[in-house]
Amino acid sequence: MQYKIIVAITGASGSIYAKLLLDKLVALQNQIAEVGIVMSNNAKIVWKTELGNSDFLQYPFNYYDKHDFNAPFASGSAKFNTMIVAPCSMGTMGRIAAGISDDLVTRSADVILKERRKLILMIRDTPYNLIHIRNMETVTLAGGIILPATPSFYHRPTTIEAIAASVVDRMLDIAGLNIETFRWGEK
Repeated sequence: MQYKIIVAITGASGSIYAKLLLDKLVALQNQIAEVGIVMSNNAKIVWKTELGNSDFLQYPFNYYDKHDFNAPFASGSAKFNTMIVAPCSMGTMGRIAAGISDDLVTRSADVILKERRKLILMIRDTPYNLIHIRNMETVTLAGGIILPATPSFYHRPTTIEAIAASVVDRMLDIAGLNIETFRWGEK
């Protein structure tokens, strides 16, 4: 199966997750037909602050402005089958949960849900308040997948990148891509 993937990057802290996700998608291009990227203005600022660069512009994918409702994945007819929001701010998740399609990120999530395709929200904020928890429940009941940015340590990571990669690998596994990663019980 060739995947058509939407990657939305919001202004939540955690740009390392977005960077590692894009790096891994480059390496997995043999499984991917198309990647469309939407970044909020805050995401660009947070990336520059956390990673000290503007490398998000260097990836060989199609970029779309968050107000570009002519992007192919603003409609289900484009047949994008997976959307990953990483990191996903609580505000973005709240708008998705409420069905508010006020930008390309939330419109695309709405399309993915209505078409019964795969929506993965990698939330990063902590702790959660009751509104967050109810929004997570609503998105889950609508068919979305809530994937907290909670790393595992089974593989004994020694760098921040290795810690963050455990979350990204889990996300790509859930998306259905064939990746090489640490697997519990494998030797």
